[in-house]
Amino acid sequence: MPMAKKQDIRKPAAGGQGGTGAAPKAGSTVPGQPVRPGFLVKHAGLLYAAVIAAVTFLFFKVCLDNQFVSWDDPGYVTENPIITNLSGGGLRHIFSTAVMGNYHPLTILSLAIEYSYVQLVPWLYHLDSVLLHTLAAVLVYWLVALLTRRPLAAAITALLFALHPMHVESVAWVSARKDVLYGTFYLASLIAYVYCQRAAGGKKWGLYGLALVLFLFSLLSKPVAVVLPVTLLLIDYFEQRKWSVAAVLGKLPFFALSIGFGIKAVMDQRELGVVSKLSEHFNIVDTLTMGGYTFGTYLWKALVPAGLSCFYPYPTKVGNFFPASFYAYPVVVAIIIFLAWKFGRKNRAIVFGSLFFVANIALLLQFVPVGNAIIADRYSYIPYIGLFFIVGWLVANYAEKAQSATAKNIVVAGTLAVCLLFGFLSNARCKTWYDSTTLWTDQMEKHPENEYAYNSLGFEYFNKWKNARSAEDEKNAYDSAQYYLNTALKLNPKYVYPYLTLGIMARVLGRTDEARFDFHTAAKLDNGSEAPKAYLGLGILYFVAKNPDSSAYYLREAIRLRPNLQAAHANYANLLDIMGKPDEALKEYNLSVALAPGSYESYLNRGRLLYGMKRFDEAFRDYNKAIELNPTSGESYYTRALYYGQVLGNKALAMQDVENAAAYGFKQVDPVFYDSISK
Repeated sequence: MPMAKKQDIRKPAAGGQGGTGAAPKAGSTVPGQPVRPGFLVKHAGLLYAAVIAAVTFLFFKVCLDNQFVSWDDPGYVTENPIITNLSGGGLRHIFSTAVMGNYHPLTILSLAIEYSYVQLVPWLYHLDSVLLHTLAAVLVYWLVALLTRRPLAAAITALLFALHPMHVESVAWVSARKDVLYGTFYLASLIAYVYCQRAAGGKKWGLYGLALVLFLFSLLSKPVAVVLPVTLLLIDYFEQRKWSVAAVLGKLPFFALSIGFGIKAVMDQRELGVVSKLSEHFNIVDTLTMGGYTFGTYLWKALVPAGLSCFYPYPTKVGNFFPASFYAYPVVVAIIIFLAWKFGRKNRAIVFGSLFFVANIALLLQFVPVGNAIIADRYSYIPYIGLFFIVGWLVANYAEKAQSATAKNIVVAGTLAVCLLFGFLSNARCKTWYDSTTLWTDQMEKHPENEYAYNSLGFEYFNKWKNARSAEDEKNAYDSAQYYLNTALKLNPKYVYPYLTLGIMARVLGRTDEARFDFHTAAKLDNGSEAPKAYLGLGILYFVAKNPDSSAYYLREAIRLRPNLQAAHANYANLLDIMGKPDEALKEYNLSVALAPGSYESYLNRGRLLYGMKRFDEAFRDYNKAIELNPTSGESYYTRALYYGQVLGNKALAMQDVENAAAYGFKQVDPVFYDSISK
């Protein structure tokens, strides 16, 4: 029996690029002349891409009104001194520092560039995230069109990617910049690789180098890009490329980068302490169960994106077991995998899409528990492309082969309607991310049994309490903060974070005993990442209480447990300065500056110390740096005024800085000094 000829699955059916089966309209009416495609047909790819970009931006532009939120945005943006410094030293710091347990310097650099233009005005940060997501959607279209040569399949895949509600978190949350940035470079690297494999001669090597550089940029944006070499192998499979020694060797530089960045990522996570702490609570059966649960959840949320939340807590174990429903997930997932293998293994497109999803989601299935959430919407950003690819392929395939034009139109229109429905759901979900209050209220409604949202809302009202402008606002914020923080503790008495916030509130109000209890409790409950903050709180508490020995002890403990805790070094330096130990204080100030080169307070305080040590030129440089980093710091202008008046004897410059200080709210001017420069 003769073997059937192998079909090229990428070849569109008769009828041209759209695969509709209809002949193109004639571009010329002269008999016998070849038919020339019209402009729209000739540039259909650009038209598809433009429509995808416009639709994506329209549904997500609501994000431009959003604010920063209290979840990770302080660590990445609003309280991150690293992004305030784009000097040579600042850039070195960006590219040598892991932020919040992750090494992603290009992400931090993008935030730093935005800060240099608008400081902490959020619209530009959100605009760039929306634009990056829009670009990523276009790149998805480009990639799938290259692989399949089916614009309809590519358009459906791209629209599902662009408008799916699970992707809102990656776009609407400034701290998720790493997702849209790494995703953009990731897709661009895949596109360059496809062109590379189809090119010849010197052009091939240029495209190879481009793919490798884009992969490096993706890794520098988010370490999860390490799976890209596996995706390259899947592309080879889909393109029916023959295996060879050269093909394997060509992947080695990609795998080398993956291994290097993978090791770096594991080290950074362990230093943060989240891997070991969670792993202690789960055995091998637990981790396998959680892996099945997360895999299954990502699958069903791709079809029905319901119950979306910014935070999905780990299940609570009753005794040694999870709720019974969790154990059903691995079984259901096993059945789905079996059915996919049985009925889809002969379809190269289904196999490719399925393995694309599995390869890109595998590291995020919590087989090794990392972080405090069991799943996250943002983790679906790249993996879902595999599932959407299958949908796009099947719809395009049906459209090409359908005997009935009506049936074909119904299927295509129905698919596009689902895409638009996803778009409206995403638009509504973007509004949930408007600010911290809307975000955590939504989270509390979705998971009222979990303490995380209550603590986050409490922390939000704590910040409102600190910045209240009226007695009424202050009381309302204080009462709300107390309610939510204490509710979190009722749900979980061993939860560390509420104690830290309550301790700060008690200290500010002069309730020393309450503050001491809260900080000591936090230190006892957590000997990992939060204990240093508890000791820092105690150090500041005893500093305010004028107990220098106890203050020094706790500040040293905070530094011992976390040597890179900048606030501990800064406060310890202040203490040593007051204790009359200028040389030791200077060492701590130097460490404080090195750890936070974008923090104007570090330069201001070190400048004061140097001034007192009569090292005036060095003090002057620090004053100037403090003003450069924060031009609205009245206190910095006043300290520089002292230098101008007392050291240089320049009354005009001194008076100018005193006036600047007053303009920015600094009122504690020494009247004797003022008289000396005003005459």
